[in-house]
Amino acid sequence: MAETTTTKKTTRKKAAAAATPTEKKIAENKYEAMFLLGANAATEPQAALDLCKGFIERHGGKILVLKKWDERKLAYEVNGQKRGTYIIAYFTASGAAVVPLERDVKLSEDVMRVLVTRADHLNEQEMNAVEPQPIQPREERNPWDRPDFNRPPRRDDRPRDDRPREDRPPRREEEAGAAKD
Repeated sequence: MAETTTTKKTTRKKAAAAATPTEKKIAENKYEAMFLLGANAATEPQAALDLCKGFIERHGGKILVLKKWDERKLAYEVNGQKRGTYIIAYFTASGAAVVPLERDVKLSEDVMRVLVTRADHLNEQEMNAVEPQPIQPREERNPWDRPDFNRPPRRDDRPRDDRPREDRPPRREEEAGAAKD
């Protein structure tokens, strides 16, 4: 039994030694990256695309699809900017390249935010077909229809006093008023 385990170990060592670094294949995954750039990207869209392409290729990624996605007003100010340009990129890279890519982008002053996710479930046709969703206008409501969060909710479950006013005992203020007369 000892002979078989040593044989297996030597076989593994020989196989590992025979594999040169060029023969090892690194697993390439598909990723989707959404870059948020400031207002200067809207004036020079090609420069913004080249910037995002440079980030990905610097870390060993291969671009599949790269395009300007949309320019929108932001929900809140990011780095003092009220508007932003979104660039979407689909690329293949090794898993080890994603963290340095995100770090490099965060150190850049041109890019405000980045989000990188796996996109193995998409094919090339779906990647090319990605378009921004239209912004739906907000439905305006009257002030009296809006909930007042400072006031406790109405309790419709408590019993109502349906007795006539005459049958009700007088209030303290009414007693004090009657005593003065």
